[in-house]
Amino acid sequence: MCYAVCIYLLIVNAIAFTAYGIDKRRAQQGAHQRIPERKLILLAAIGGSIGAYCAMRLWRHKTQHIKFRLGIPALLALHISLAVWIMLSISN
Repeated sequence: MCYAVCIYLLIVNAIAFTAYGIDKRRAQQGAHQRIPERKLILLAAIGGSIGAYCAMRLWRHKTQHIKFRLGIPALLALHISLAVWIMLSISN
């Protein structure tokens, strides 16, 4: 079970990181086919907050949007808190 969760998190974070990078490239090229903001936030919400946060910092993408600037770190903090709570619950 733990391995499956770890694999899931690796995959969803890789997808989130890649999606933010693709959207940044498309924004620079002026492409019309951008990734919708709700999908980028959804990727972070379903466990990809680390990948989303790292991509935002690396590519400086979506950092001027308040919902990303505050929302992604909030999701990251929530996910870390949840992971700590689960680990403490398992160890007791």
